[in-house]
Amino acid sequence: MGYAEFYRRSIDAPDAFWVEQARLIDWHEPPRRICDDSRPPFTRWFVGGTTNLCHNAVDRHLRDRPDQPALIWVSTETDGERVYSFRELHAEVNRTAAMLKSLGVGKGDRVLIYMPMIPEAAFAMLACARIGAIHSVVFGGFASVSLASRIEDAEPKAIVSADGGSRAGKVIAYKPLLDEAIRLSRYKPQAVLLADRGLAPMERVAGRDHDWAPLREKHLDAQVPCEWLQSTDVSYTIYTSGTTGRPKGVQRDVGGYAVALAASMELIFQGRAGETYFSTSDIGWVVGHSYIVYGPLIAGMSTIMYEGLPIRPDAGIWWQLVEKYKVTVMFSAPTAVRVLKKQDPAFLKKYDLSSLRGLFLAGEPLDEPTARWIGDGLGVPIVDNYWQTESGWPILTIANGVEPKPAKLGSPGVPMYGYKVKILHESTGEELVRPNEKGVVVIEGPTPPGFMQTVWRDDERFVRTYWESIPGKQVYSTFDWGIRDEDGYFYILGRTDDVINVAGHRLGTREIEESISSHPGVAEVAVVGVADPMKGQVAMAFAIPKDSAVLGDAAAALKLEGDVMKVVDQQLGAVARPSRVRFVSLLPKTRSGKLLRRAIQAVCEGRDPGDLTTIEDPSALQQIKDLFNP
Repeated sequence: MGYAEFYRRSIDAPDAFWVEQARLIDWHEPPRRICDDSRPPFTRWFVGGTTNLCHNAVDRHLRDRPDQPALIWVSTETDGERVYSFRELHAEVNRTAAMLKSLGVGKGDRVLIYMPMIPEAAFAMLACARIGAIHSVVFGGFASVSLASRIEDAEPKAIVSADGGSRAGKVIAYKPLLDEAIRLSRYKPQAVLLADRGLAPMERVAGRDHDWAPLREKHLDAQVPCEWLQSTDVSYTIYTSGTTGRPKGVQRDVGGYAVALAASMELIFQGRAGETYFSTSDIGWVVGHSYIVYGPLIAGMSTIMYEGLPIRPDAGIWWQLVEKYKVTVMFSAPTAVRVLKKQDPAFLKKYDLSSLRGLFLAGEPLDEPTARWIGDGLGVPIVDNYWQTESGWPILTIANGVEPKPAKLGSPGVPMYGYKVKILHESTGEELVRPNEKGVVVIEGPTPPGFMQTVWRDDERFVRTYWESIPGKQVYSTFDWGIRDEDGYFYILGRTDDVINVAGHRLGTREIEESISSHPGVAEVAVVGVADPMKGQVAMAFAIPKDSAVLGDAAAALKLEGDVMKVVDQQLGAVARPSRVRFVSLLPKTRSGKLLRRAIQAVCEGRDPGDLTTIEDPSALQQIKDLFNP
């Protein structure tokens, strides 16, 4: 069957389509109704069915592959490496589940997980799923104020944390941040469970804090049965980045999510049981939930959990792991590839990468030069994909597991099965059907399995934020601009709030960035709109030059700036030309690799950049400040 027909079936006969996909997981009780869309936009999947994420990720593999590696943990920060078979993972998850139960955690209780990339973090997630607790993973190292707001919103009965994490050899002490967050929060957890790595000193609070190791010793032989949950029960919440005011907790179900991940592993990623999957993300982000912990394990694959940087000890570390563990499928971010692009390309040829079938990239739009560079270097297909915390799995990509299709540089691909993706005019709500018409990318309901159920404890906010932003239409807005070409491939042009209005001309920052990055002398670029008394706004570009000598040579910088301007003139027209192209050695990003465009804009306009708790390197923003205040 070709993909076009496969996709049509998912849209025209969704119940029959998803019944087939539901066979990929184990059910304790089969669902009585496949899709309940009686109260849009709240879609319920596999109603009446009971299942368990932990059972599907761990227990069901004990029969056929108990001694196969399940979780492979590698830390280049602490020089640690440990491989857990499915049998060993099952034992650790049972122990952790018993530990949580001994702290009073039960079905429906929340557990906030604030941890570095260590095995105990995965044990805690799977243990919560096992006993029916709702986990809420917060990216390790978040500052106290951000963490406090998430504690208040989730109201966890217990918090699982550690003494510290490490990044680029620098220890980040978690416990003082956690203690301060609990102090700031109006809600106080009943218990705190702490993994002591020996990285940072920890002060314990008597009666509240419990050490992992001695508590584990008490439950070495624990056998905790899986709690059979309704498919529509809540599996976890995860807070979206960039929210203002009260955090926005994306709420996910159990059964729909399990089916969506199982199907994606087969149809999109072509992952097979017994093979190895390597996602370079962090469990604090949705990619880590879906494609470090749950997705690969549900598929019976070994999954690599990596603590460290892509260039430490050197830029070959990822490829060394591909060779050692015979990785077949890899998932990373364009930002990480751009980091590697600045290193010696010899590292791409140093290791045996013959096991690798494909590299999937998501998180930020993938520019053509980066895609070409990594594709030529690895010699495997580079598959872009586009999705969100809210969706849980890819919205746009190529489903080579159904029908191999060519990728198009610059495009994440076509709509995935189950997703009714359209492009609407932002003001009129009119559907834009002609090729290359620019509008807002939206999804018509009912949304497919695995998609967010609602905003945690705030249905009204879910409807108002996501489903009522387009006049006269109840559609889910991605808040991204996009176009669709004559072959049905989508191109994402940036956030709807990343639009510059220059003298009445509306320009997407992403389009200007794409143009600038096509210049051979530019490694990476960020474009923001800056207030201007004459034009309303002007585009301001900050670029990392390929040749670092440009940074210390005013004449060379001026020449490169002029050359870049000419490229933009030729590709987009003079109206899109930035007012300046300034050169820096690095760009301000979050630890997950997203550009902090709003912080850059604030600095350019002399405003307070606001909450910078997720910034990777504060000196990046300082460079931009220095350009404006020499």
